[in-house]
Amino acid sequence: MKYMLLMTGTKADFEWYAKWPKEDLQANMAFMRAFSKELKESGAYVATQGLAFPHEAKIVRAGADGTPITDGVFPESKEFLAGYWIIDVENAEEAYRIAARLSAAPGSGGKRGDMPVEVRQIMSGPPPELQ
Repeated sequence: MKYMLLMTGTKADFEWYAKWPKEDLQANMAFMRAFSKELKESGAYVATQGLAFPHEAKIVRAGADGTPITDGVFPESKEFLAGYWIIDVENAEEAYRIAARLSAAPGSGGKRGDMPVEVRQIMSGPPPELQ
């Protein structure tokens, strides 16, 4: 079963992260690289990407003639997507264990992290009730 692990944060979280000392940012990134390498070696890894900071994002809708209309930076959002992993594991419990490890990534000052990680199963098709 494939699951997506979604890292989210608030605007304040992103602003705080941007102010971390260089050594703390490097430690966090080293953890993320090692985490992805472990997933690859275990066979659970499918994909991962970090995303640009929220101030660079736009919401796009199609105008009446189909042209893109962009809206500022998620004006009503409280949380923003920071990055994701897609993993392929046997069951939800295994996905939860992996997400918990990700949640504990080192934070500023080397403190153990407590980042929320949303776990969502990736559907291979519509739910049975919609087929």
